[in-house]
Amino acid sequence: MPRTTSASSLTRLAAGVAAFALAATLGLADKAEAKVRVAFGDIASVETLHLLVALERAKEKGVEIEMTYLKSEDIAAQAVVSGQADIGVGGPYALIQKVKVPVRIFLQLSTLRFYPVVNSEFYKTWKDLNGQEVAVHSRGSGTEAIMKLMEQKQGIKFSKISYIPGSEVRAGALLQGNVKASIVDATGRRLLESKAPGKFIVLPLEGVAATDEALFAREDFLKSNAKDVNTITESVLTTWREVQGNPAIVAEWRTKYKLLPDLPADQVAEITPYFTEQAKAKTFPMNGGGEAAAKDDFAFYTLSGQLQGDPASLKITDFWELGPLNTALGKVGTN
Repeated sequence: MPRTTSASSLTRLAAGVAAFALAATLGLADKAEAKVRVAFGDIASVETLHLLVALERAKEKGVEIEMTYLKSEDIAAQAVVSGQADIGVGGPYALIQKVKVPVRIFLQLSTLRFYPVVNSEFYKTWKDLNGQEVAVHSRGSGTEAIMKLMEQKQGIKFSKISYIPGSEVRAGALLQGNVKASIVDATGRRLLESKAPGKFIVLPLEGVAATDEALFAREDFLKSNAKDVNTITESVLTTWREVQGNPAIVAEWRTKYKLLPDLPADQVAEITPYFTEQAKAKTFPMNGGGEAAAKDDFAFYTLSGQLQGDPASLKITDFWELGPLNTALGKVGTN
């Protein structure tokens, strides 16, 4: 996308690859302290609980994992590229193509399920957003890709795209009147509906089928840590399938693994409704994405501008390492 993958942004990212001070800046652990360091460009919240559970289950199988939350996917990707983190959570397609870093996606975590929302006191349709500011999660995120795509489809141009990490944070900004147009997940949408019925309008969104979040790592890490990567991949697949079959189990897992202990009561109450809705929408891929997901992503992200070129000409192996997924599926079977 023009804004998510501008030359200046990617140049800055490439320049940061060799920055040895990054570990101190980000507060990431030394390699000796955690065998697998996972960098996530978001805050810990209800929507990340299932991933936290999957990582806890991988720990039970002997994988040492440390999770670090960073303020954006850009920084998480930089941490992985520079070697200050081992695995990142996000969608690094533009980074891989334009900076040509030796990073590969190895597992799709979720597909895009978001809701563009506007304050009805100011806007009612997509056309009303022409020349207006909108807020998304971060540069390079699926939320920005969606909004850039809708610019093209609706024939409009936003005056500015601002970046506010966390769907619940964006929902709060909408409720406070600090933001008039944004994009939120199902939890954020329900929060808006409950706190201010009728005040916000969800704009129509069609033709979006692409990766929202994925796990990615450097090629050298994937090769030298194949056993741990395979265990993490298998843990995610089995966790996703259990969530699909029984969304209420996530709340039980939160208690079992003592995850997000300070979560406010109103957000605790949202856990089961959120995962029930995501399961119904089939947001969590049962088979980890793979080739089919890559092809969908090529079609979506070239249309939205994050990737360049003819989708049919893009090579899956330039973006994905399918080995860990194929190994895990060989153990747990396809679903």
